[in-house]
Amino acid sequence: MFPNMLCGACKSHGRRNLKMKIKSLEPMSHVRFKDSIPIDMDPDYIFIGDVPLQPNKNKNSRGTKKMAANKVSNFSDLIHRVTGSCMLHPLGSNHNFTEDNSDYEDEQEDHPQPQAATEEQDTYTTTKEIEMVTLMGEVFETVSSLKKSYVTLQEAHCPWDSDKIRLADVAVVSSLKQLGVLREKFRRRSADEIEHARINKPISGPTLREVVAPYEAAIERLKSDMKAKEEELNNLIQKLKTTGSIKSRSHRRVSCSSQFQSRCPSTSVGSSLSPELFEAYMNSVKEGSKSFSLLLLSLMKAAHWDIAATVKSIISASTTVVGPTHAKYSLESYVNRKFFHGFDHETFYMDGSLTSLLNPAQFRSECFTQHSDMKSMDPMELLGIMPTCEFGKFCFKKYLSIVHPKMEESLFGDLEQRRQVLAGKHPRSRFYAEFLGVAKAVWLLHLVAFSMEPLPSHFEGSRGAEFHPEYMESVVRVRAGGGYVVGFPVSPGFKLGNGYVVKARVYLVPKTEM
Repeated sequence: MFPNMLCGACKSHGRRNLKMKIKSLEPMSHVRFKDSIPIDMDPDYIFIGDVPLQPNKNKNSRGTKKMAANKVSNFSDLIHRVTGSCMLHPLGSNHNFTEDNSDYEDEQEDHPQPQAATEEQDTYTTTKEIEMVTLMGEVFETVSSLKKSYVTLQEAHCPWDSDKIRLADVAVVSSLKQLGVLREKFRRRSADEIEHARINKPISGPTLREVVAPYEAAIERLKSDMKAKEEELNNLIQKLKTTGSIKSRSHRRVSCSSQFQSRCPSTSVGSSLSPELFEAYMNSVKEGSKSFSLLLLSLMKAAHWDIAATVKSIISASTTVVGPTHAKYSLESYVNRKFFHGFDHETFYMDGSLTSLLNPAQFRSECFTQHSDMKSMDPMELLGIMPTCEFGKFCFKKYLSIVHPKMEESLFGDLEQRRQVLAGKHPRSRFYAEFLGVAKAVWLLHLVAFSMEPLPSHFEGSRGAEFHPEYMESVVRVRAGGGYVVGFPVSPGFKLGNGYVVKARVYLVPKTEM
């Protein structure tokens, strides 16, 4: 039992599980423990119960029993002395056995002890290595101190000890500051080494890579510029091909039309035009003007315009009351009045041409051919190819007429779109795209009108005129019966040569409001 107790004490306090084999109970007086009390470990005088640990062959059983009776108290005292020594002086990392045990020596061979630090330090010959080892030692010591301080801080929370917490917190902060100092020390040493290496670097000429690098960068830049120029050239070639095909197709159609007219004098281009085609283009104008007017009204509301004052200035009638929901009709009236101004002239009075009077048949044929070429084209793409064509000049004139500089600045905050239009360009914005939709519809309607023989006449309902259902249609719902007159015209009407009437759109108001 006693050897087992010693082994248990060694296991609980030592780092290594020492194997102690007792082949036979030999005298253990030669075993020495550090900081232990000398104990007489002669097994001749150690008994378990009434049986000795090592029988004495020289003594008979009778003497043994007698001696066991005399040694009971001594054995109890021995156990108390051994356990007290183990509790007062536990075996630590510094335990040392002087017994020459072969098993223990084998275990030492399996687990060799680390050599002294002096042998390792001897390998560091340079000052740099020694300083680095010293710095690493300081780092480890500081980290260990930080760990201990943090453990103390945790232990101070339960039970709560404010003074101990404060002291532990100061210790933790001090350790962290020390780590920061060591980090800066390491950084400064590294920076000094880099600067020292740079200063002591042998002076030599630039390398081939350093000499060639600027030229390589210039070559890459020139390659990117050349690629951009090639893309621009391809775009211009494509536009040129498109323009050439349009012109050749137009010329071919005009020549074919002239040959057909020379063979059949009684047949004209106007005979292939129907009133339904004209009315369809008029409906396109109506839809386009509605969409553009709604967009213009939304921009005015976003710019906090006084819509009532705007409507009053458009219709120029102080006695006509237009509700807030009907303000769009006044804006549509304004847009249509600007677009249809000069509709009865072959070029909207953009120049003084009189081709329709000097050679009317040829002019009608050219108008119909231009209508056929343009009807399926996107206006923005067309103006991108030929920005200064007749349709481009028409858009230039009408935009400047509809959108006043102060209006554009109030709606958009600047005059960028106006500057582009004045420069002969066409902005790629939603507002200008909506404007081009109306402009194209009016332009195609104009081409179809001048392709007809005779030229359609247009009219509009003037303010205060009686409402005639065969010539007018109201844009608002009114009760059946009389008592309504025209408040203001919204869009013009047309009467074709065969008597077909495209009704004018008007805004009706009661006679009492006039």
